[in-house]
Amino acid sequence: MLDIRFIRENPEAVKENIRKKFQEEKLPLVDKLLELDSENRRSITEASELRSQRNTLSKQVGMLMGQAKKDPSKLEEAEAVKAKVKSNAEHLAELEKREAELEAEIHKILLVIPNIIDPSVPIGPDDSANVELERFGEPVVPTFEIPYHTDIMERFDGIDMDAAGRVSGNGFYYLMGDVARLHEAVLAYARDFMIDRGFAFCIPPFMIHGNVVEGVMSQTDMDAMMYKIEGEDLYLIGTSEHSMIGKFIDQILQEDQLPQTLTSYSPCFRKEKGAHGIEERGVYRIHQFEKQEMIVVCKPEESMAWYEKLWRFSVELFRSLDIPVRQLECCSGDLADLKVKSCDIEAWSPRQKKYFEVCSCTNMGDAQARRMKIRVKGGDGKNYLPHTLNNTVVAPPRMLIAFLENNLQADGSVRIPAALRPYMGGKEQMLPNH
Repeated sequence: MLDIRFIRENPEAVKENIRKKFQEEKLPLVDKLLELDSENRRSITEASELRSQRNTLSKQVGMLMGQAKKDPSKLEEAEAVKAKVKSNAEHLAELEKREAELEAEIHKILLVIPNIIDPSVPIGPDDSANVELERFGEPVVPTFEIPYHTDIMERFDGIDMDAAGRVSGNGFYYLMGDVARLHEAVLAYARDFMIDRGFAFCIPPFMIHGNVVEGVMSQTDMDAMMYKIEGEDLYLIGTSEHSMIGKFIDQILQEDQLPQTLTSYSPCFRKEKGAHGIEERGVYRIHQFEKQEMIVVCKPEESMAWYEKLWRFSVELFRSLDIPVRQLECCSGDLADLKVKSCDIEAWSPRQKKYFEVCSCTNMGDAQARRMKIRVKGGDGKNYLPHTLNNTVVAPPRMLIAFLENNLQADGSVRIPAALRPYMGGKEQMLPNH
C-alpha cells in the first residue's frame, strides 16, 4: 500500500507503475483517490474550524448569560449564539460522518493501487515474460524412464490419494512409510539449515484475523487462496508468512532489534482456484501442505541485500540435496500488488525435462508494514516503516517431486544425499516395496 502523500506528489509515477503492471483498468482510481483525498482534507479543515468556533461561541454564550442577569437584552443575543452553536454542531456531525465515509473509500482504493516496483524488474504482462537469470547445477535426463511422482511414491507404498479423496475430496493425500519419513526429514533439515544461518525458529498460529489477512496480501490473492472459518473472524493461513508478519502488527520496534530473521514451520491451506492441467495432478498443487518459511523485517536500506541472501539460501539448500535449480526473475505483470521485487527458484524435473517452481522469494518494501502499522523507532527518535521479505525454505510436496525425480536410480531405489541421511536414520537409499 502506497503512502497517500506519495500519490498526491507523484500521481503520474503511480499511473506509470500501473501501466507497467498491465493494470490499465486501475488508472481511473488514481484520479478518483485524489478527488476523495482533496474533499476529505477540505472536510477536515472545515471541521477543525467549527470545533474552534464551538469553543469560542461556548465561551461567548457563558459570558452573555452572565451579562443577561443584569441586562435582560443580552438574553436574546445569548439565544442567537446558542442557535449558532447548535447549527454548527449539526454541521460538524455531518462533516465527521462524511470524513469517516471518505476515509473508508480512500482506504479501499489504497488497498488495490499496486506498490511501486523496483526499477530492475523486467516489464511484461504475465509469467511468460519472466526472465531466467542463472542456473545452478547441471540438469540431467537419465537414460531410464522417470515415472510420474505419485507412481514413484506408490512403489514405496508411500501415498494413498484414493483414501484421501474419500475422506476429504480432491487435493488431499495420505503419505506413509518412507515417503512420509522423507517428508518430515526434509522439513527438519530445512529448519536446522536456517537455524545454522542465524534464523530463529518459530511455530506460529495457523489461523489469523481478517485485519491481518488484509495487512499481508491483496484482496485478489485473498479471494483466490484463503479459507474462512464460518461464523468467526478467522482465516486458515496459506503460508506462515501471514501470521509471522502479523506477529508485529501495531508494534513499534527498536532499531537495535533489527533485523528480525525468523524461520517458521506451518501447515498451509489454499483454495488453489483455477488449478488445472496434467502437472496439477498428484501433490503438485493441493489444498493442504506443510512448509518451512523464512521471514525478514529490516531497515529499508538493507532489504535488497537481504533479498539476495534469501534466494541464495534456497539455491544452497536444494543443491545440498543434489537438485539442479535456476533463478527466474518475475516480470512486472507477474508480481502481486504488494510486491516490489520477486523471483522464483525452480527445480529441474528430469521427467518433464524442464524446471518448475519450488520457492518464491519476495521483497515487499514497506507495503505490509504500512498496512499493519509496524514501525521502527530510529536513533533520532523518529518512527519509520521497516521493509519485510519472505522466501520459501522448502515446501515438501513440490520438494518431494524434485527430490524423488533427481535422486531416482535405474533399479527403482532413491538415493539419500549425505546432508539428509541424519534425518533418515542414517539411510543411504530408499528401496521400493514393489
